[in-house]
Amino acid sequence: MATSTGWSTELFNRYHRLHKPYRSYPTAEQFQQPISTFERYSALRTSRSLQRPLALNISMAFCANACYCCSKKTTITKDRSRSSAYLQSLEHEIRLLAQHTHPSQPINELYVSGGTPTFLNPPELQQLMHCLQDNFNLVRNNFSHYSIDIDPRETDWATMGVLRDIGFNCINIMMHALDPLVQRAINRLHNLEQTQKIVEAARTLQFRHVSISLLYGLPKQTPQSWAQTLAQTLKLVPDRVHLQGFLHQPHQHPIQQHIAAHDLPSSTDIAHMLRAALEQLTVAGYQYIGMGNFALADDDYTIAQEDDTLHCGLQDYSTYANLDTLGFGAGAISRIGALHYRNTPDISAYQNAYPNQQLPQAYGVISSVEQSVSEYVIDSLNCQFSVNFRAIQQNYNVDCKQLFAQQWPQLQQMHHDGLLQLSDHALHMTPAGRLFTLAVCQVFAEQQIAKPESSAAMTQVI
Repeated sequence: MATSTGWSTELFNRYHRLHKPYRSYPTAEQFQQPISTFERYSALRTSRSLQRPLALNISMAFCANACYCCSKKTTITKDRSRSSAYLQSLEHEIRLLAQHTHPSQPINELYVSGGTPTFLNPPELQQLMHCLQDNFNLVRNNFSHYSIDIDPRETDWATMGVLRDIGFNCINIMMHALDPLVQRAINRLHNLEQTQKIVEAARTLQFRHVSISLLYGLPKQTPQSWAQTLAQTLKLVPDRVHLQGFLHQPHQHPIQQHIAAHDLPSSTDIAHMLRAALEQLTVAGYQYIGMGNFALADDDYTIAQEDDTLHCGLQDYSTYANLDTLGFGAGAISRIGALHYRNTPDISAYQNAYPNQQLPQAYGVISSVEQSVSEYVIDSLNCQFSVNFRAIQQNYNVDCKQLFAQQWPQLQQMHHDGLLQLSDHALHMTPAGRLFTLAVCQVFAEQQIAKPESSAAMTQVI
């Protein structure tokens, strides 16, 4: 497949959807139907009978510091003792779900996200990993992908040593920004040296992958300061760079009320930032993978995309096919066959499940065949920048043009605008359209924001 990604100011103005973030199916609006314990256990038993490999997704719901740009539901506290009760609840949920899996199902991926995962102290991190090892088939080899999010303010050499010793081999450094003006505006002060030491530790300790995440569109950010942040980041030579546009939604995320709208960069400035990022990263040898991810030529994601073996996981891309994902923790997301659900994000409600010996409350959706087709289309767009409608017809016995009849005029307009190339048999993003694949994903996703499906639908496609 072609690997070039181009730039078009016209397409940016028409299709850059910073106001409507979206990564994969299901959308947030679809996590509405209460998901019972029986439905979760039933889906797990089906996964066990099919011997599907697993991914584990663990959500740490605490932060010691308030970041004004945050869009996650976390508890801000300096009381580190609160992690103990939360860890007990995590272990309880892990044991309950593990009883319905098979020891032979390998754990190919493990992802610990935040909040701030290192809010847990090193002994607690060791305790968590021991619990996972006791209940699941964790495989420590060069092929597994065990990743953890890193806050450069909360991690040092010693912590990195503990993480590597207990099995983590990938890190994602949530750097966000380096300009002091921007850092003060989002209440996230740190320096480049802190990140540099983490990268050096990761290289010395032989972590497989180092990823750095940056935000553009932050308050006080300018094209000049953004270009300098990128230049400083690239000197660290991370394996991957993840760019995410900041979405200012103070009505949904009260912490963002600390950010004044007049401090945000203009749409023109954001266009300059995104274009500069594409140019700087391309010159430095990075290839655009999709969903804001850039990777070096020898990275697993790059190779998998070229081999047509890249897949969409719940947290990021995956090089493994047919993974079922089990989420643990407040707000954690699971995907088991056709069942998608999210644990309650309320920490108190989540922890109350432990003394009652129950699973936490969860809400989600059970995919119908039509929704599974939409998920397949969205994953194909995100992974390969293309969709083979003929393959869908063969695999699902549906006529895509008929199924997406309401969306077809929008797709034809996108074809006319140069965002994509459309025929009755396939859809391909143009080089200049790849940065705006999100807009096309939304066309297919919005069709599925509809009524919840019944439990009977699960047996059709699980």
